[in-house]
Amino acid sequence: MALDLYAGIPVTDYTVALKWYERLLGSPPTFVASDTEAVWELAEHRSVFIEQLPEHAGHAMHTVFVDDLDALVAQVAERGLDPAKRETYSNGVRKVTYRDPDGNEIGFGGAPL
Repeated sequence: MALDLYAGIPVTDYTVALKWYERLLGSPPTFVASDTEAVWELAEHRSVFIEQLPEHAGHAMHTVFVDDLDALVAQVAERGLDPAKRETYSNGVRKVTYRDPDGNEIGFGGAPL
């Protein structure tokens, strides 16, 4: 079965959010869908997008699992962002959560050390 993911993040101010997500994700968007929507392809057929929808902003909660969580956190820190929360679950899985200016949560998870 083929799998595609297109996960949305509503934001209040597109320009502010665009800059923040470029810092978090480490690149400009893969493409700009409109004047108020930008898309990053994280992996083939797996994308996250921001869209200016102030009435819905601040309620997104997404987690992306990565191969090297420590490297990702270090790279994001070099771009000036620190996690709002760090967790280690009872099974050893680790998660760091970042919050954008609207309070949307973008988490990154990684396998136990």
